[in-house]
Amino acid sequence: MVLTLYGGARTRASIPRWYLEEKGIAYNWRQLDMETGEHKKESFCAINPFSKLPALEDESFIDPAGGPLRLFESGAILLHLAEHHGGELSGPPELAAVRRAKLTQWLLFANATLAVALFVPSNRERELPRLMDVLDCLLAGGQPLVGEQWGAADCAVQAYLAYLPIFFPQIDLEPWPGVRAVIASAQANPAYQRATGSR
Repeated sequence: MVLTLYGGARTRASIPRWYLEEKGIAYNWRQLDMETGEHKKESFCAINPFSKLPALEDESFIDPAGGPLRLFESGAILLHLAEHHGGELSGPPELAAVRRAKLTQWLLFANATLAVALFVPSNRERELPRLMDVLDCLLAGGQPLVGEQWGAADCAVQAYLAYLPIFFPQIDLEPWPGVRAVIASAQANPAYQRATGSR
């Protein structure tokens, strides 16, 4: 099995990279130089035609078109890793199906709802406080979002929350102690530090 994760500075590649580091899954890391446009070269466009990062190649799966499985979008990468390398969806088929549905739900929430509330200014003012109120309650107990152990759902949601003090230090997190605790825990996590280069 050979996994290769492609990323670049200030991209969401740190999210699946954190998952790989946290779970101890072996992978090759390829950091592309976005300043020189390495992500727009033909060789990388064969992996992701949209020239975006992250992207993943998994040689343990063969694409029907030939070559290894190639994926883009951090949520799709996390779902694949969780299902085929992280052992999150093992067990009886009914339980695995429920966990897969819940995991998909949280990955879509992180990328389509939480990320938009964070990075679209008009949504940040309107949506973020409501989302944070709910997340604060859900995260306060310290329980994983899906299953019994930290996994891809937690990785996605916590990674976006950890962006808050980096990109939006002006946002007062005092009303949300559960969210603050999750951010502090992520920032202190050695696997997170390795993935984000903050160590």
